[in-house]
Amino acid sequence: MELYLDSVDFAEIETALDYGFIRGLTTTPTFMHRHGITDIDGAIVRLSGMVPELQVEALGDTPDDVVREAERILALPGLKQEPVFKVPISNAGAKACNRLVAKGYRVNVHLIYTLNQAYMALAAGASFVCPLAGRLQDQGHDAIRLYEQCVEVIDRYGYDAKVMFSSVRYVEHVRQAMLAGVHVVTAPYKIIAKLCDNTLTELGTAQFLEHTALMTMRVSEMIRSENPTCTAKETLKDAMVAMTESRLGLVTVIDSDGAAIGVFTDGDLRRRLPEAGRNILDQTIGEIGFTENPLVVEADALLNDAVALFEKHSIDSIVVVEANKPIGVLDIQDLVKQGILGKEHL
Repeated sequence: MELYLDSVDFAEIETALDYGFIRGLTTTPTFMHRHGITDIDGAIVRLSGMVPELQVEALGDTPDDVVREAERILALPGLKQEPVFKVPISNAGAKACNRLVAKGYRVNVHLIYTLNQAYMALAAGASFVCPLAGRLQDQGHDAIRLYEQCVEVIDRYGYDAKVMFSSVRYVEHVRQAMLAGVHVVTAPYKIIAKLCDNTLTELGTAQFLEHTALMTMRVSEMIRSENPTCTAKETLKDAMVAMTESRLGLVTVIDSDGAAIGVFTDGDLRRRLPEAGRNILDQTIGEIGFTENPLVVEADALLNDAVALFEKHSIDSIVVVEANKPIGVLDIQDLVKQGILGKEHL
């Protein structure tokens, strides 16, 4: 089954064509009116150079009028391809289709709502027979059965024509089109863009990406640029400023050589403040006390190793070191924000 785009939005058309397998474009005067297109001929010429196959309306009060309109379009300066002409079904439309086919042109007979109409289009030599699913269903008719019947008639009698499924309202319509055996479905871009959507697929893909990142990325690739540190001789005020500026919940305590000897966290502050009162602000980190021999992870370790530490010790931040000197902090929230871990890890 071939996939066509039903649109006159140039930006949308370019986006859809990027898929690489859109086989054609169907247009209507209604679409052009909705998009504010006033130069219909100019739009047709532009579209003729964009898409693999272009289908445009050829309207007229009589069969001769329809033929003249088709030939007028063919004579447009700059036209890059001979379009398929769309003609509404009627006695005049069937005659116009037959005359266009006699001249070697291809015709899409559309606005079909009955099998008899489809037969007239086939007998007139239409290349495409196009019932409208959404509009039929709006009126309570079994649109899918009509498509199946059109396919059956073409197969039974050997007509050289394709059934086009149009007036696509839902993703489900595309599935029904395939099961009905139609040859072409023409759909709006909003439908085409959703054809791959599936929650289970998204979950599985996210899991694959998460596991790949954990097994291939290094801790150094994910640490923040902030690296809050203080010595044991600095006051709690100094430590709080460092934490606030870095927007992290800890500072790494370092010795005179810059090596990591401990950590002081916002949790330590909350636990000690009720007992010590406001005087604690002027005390040194060494006097207050900090966690010695902190849990650290090497900068060149895999993220998988860091996540194992997060889970084993039920923590959300780890000091990252090179040669025992802190170079930053790895926060589990950063891994979640980047999509490397799911929210369940928070």
